[in-house]
Amino acid sequence: MQLVVARIGRAHGIKGEVTVEVRTDEPELRLAPGAVLATDPAGTGPLTIETGRVHSGRLLLRFAGVRDRTGAEALRNTLLIAEVDPEELPEDPEEFYDHQLMDLDVVTKDGTEVGRITEISHLPSQDLFIVERPDGSEVMIPFVEEIVTEIDLEEQRAVIDPPPGLIDDGAEIASARDAAGAGLDGGDSAAGSAGPAGAGAEAAGAGSEAAGEGSPGAVKGDA
Repeated sequence: MQLVVARIGRAHGIKGEVTVEVRTDEPELRLAPGAVLATDPAGTGPLTIETGRVHSGRLLLRFAGVRDRTGAEALRNTLLIAEVDPEELPEDPEEFYDHQLMDLDVVTKDGTEVGRITEISHLPSQDLFIVERPDGSEVMIPFVEEIVTEIDLEEQRAVIDPPPGLIDDGAEIASARDAAGAGLDGGDSAAGSAGPAGAGAEAAGAGSEAAGEGSPGAVKGDA
């Protein structure tokens, strides 16, 4: 299974380094020197990581064959994709990868159907479930333990205890998503709450900007 683990940002310096937006809680594994990654667009890769270091809280990578700023700039906005075993699970049983949470049915504690998880957004402050309702509208559910009370993978459902107004005004929530979640591509970063996602990655040099913490677990993005 292929999962997005990072997005390349702007060039850094003149020797081919680039900044990266980390989308995995395991950068020390996924973005280590020697790792060979597929790309989107596909024609840009595969790319082999030659060096990695943290500078001012941001991970910098250099790829084999990229030796100057021009080459680094040509990689901007490229998604880095890792091959991940679909059976692989986070070490913490209360953490989850994004792909484990996708398509789960969302219900309230009293069994009322809310919808289905179609996307997980990793924001700096927290992770959000994007839930498609039966009528086609969308609501955003913060992945924090006060709201997401249970993740049942066997039953393929997430149980929520929403505060008043959270799922009653879909239009307002969907509009907030456009404003707050613009520019996020999903990815393989962990979300913070009931699963590995959201955890801050430390890494071999990397600092994950993925989701925040707190909740029944954490969502590990997907990588």
